[in-house]
Amino acid sequence: MFRSGAARTLGRSLASVQTSQSSSRAFFQTRSMLQGRVGSFRNASSVALAMHRPATQSLVRYASGPAAIDAKPNTKEEDKIAHQTLKVDPEHVTTSSSVHPIFGEVGTPEPERDIDMMAGVKSDMKVIQETFSLEDVPRKAVLIGLAGVTPYVATSLSTCFLAWNINHFHETGSAVGMTGHTAEQLLHLLEPIQVGYGACIISFLGAIHWGLEWAKYNGEYGYTRYAPGVIAPALAWPTTFLPVEYALISQFLAFNYLYYNDSRAARAGQAPRWYGVYRFVLTFIVGASIVITLVGRGQIAHEIGRPSSAADRVQALRSQDWTALEEEERARNAAIVSDDEEEEAEDEEEED
Repeated sequence: MFRSGAARTLGRSLASVQTSQSSSRAFFQTRSMLQGRVGSFRNASSVALAMHRPATQSLVRYASGPAAIDAKPNTKEEDKIAHQTLKVDPEHVTTSSSVHPIFGEVGTPEPERDIDMMAGVKSDMKVIQETFSLEDVPRKAVLIGLAGVTPYVATSLSTCFLAWNINHFHETGSAVGMTGHTAEQLLHLLEPIQVGYGACIISFLGAIHWGLEWAKYNGEYGYTRYAPGVIAPALAWPTTFLPVEYALISQFLAFNYLYYNDSRAARAGQAPRWYGVYRFVLTFIVGASIVITLVGRGQIAHEIGRPSSAADRVQALRSQDWTALEEEERARNAAIVSDDEEEEAEDEEEED
């Protein structure tokens, strides 16, 4: 029992000595000493206690000789070593030495890193690209949607061209390709086209939810889907009776409201996931076209006349009706008066 226990203890001590940073001479001397004196230990408890002592103390005592095993620990020497201060070597140990690159040279300055001044702009451009990305949208829907906003873009650019032509005519007395009066007439012709087309598109956007409900896309939602199809035309068609500036502003707000409703429907699963991004791109184009139209008209507001709108025509019709009624009433009153005069004349003749 003693032999096997002592052998295991000596094996562990020998392994510890092999992994230490002692010289090769001390290592071989310690190994020969331990192998030659395995059977000379008188008390196995001294070897067993070495297992519970610090490894450094055990190695020092084993390497010092056989008498050091049973000797008392030299606390003074150990305290002296414990309180020893390491020598400062500023050439190799600095405040940044612990974070120095593994494959870098010690003591050499790190190369300056190139700062990308366009990093923020690139990040913003990436966000914009992801926002306007239509990769998940079916190609046919993209093509038809872009074709649907073409009238808005065309009328907007035409408005800007005609406004510039009218300004040029008032400043120089001539216009490009047409007279100032012709440019004003064409501008008034574009107004009902843009407003009427906007009312049609707004109504169409509301009707899409009816189609999703009838197709039972992701379930049935009832009035939640039917409501936009009723609200959209109720907001769109009254704008045709307003002056063109107020009509365009009202339709701009209606388009934004429908986009908000469509994006919520896409997030809630009532519409395809790509529908929110798709509607954002189209609404952005339409909104920009309306803003450009309003800006172009604002530059010539004091140089053009205002044609009669639908409301003006209704008011004129009502005024015409009242005029006709008044004339008819006057004629009736005149006829009554003439009849009364004739009767009086006849009565006087009979009396005579």
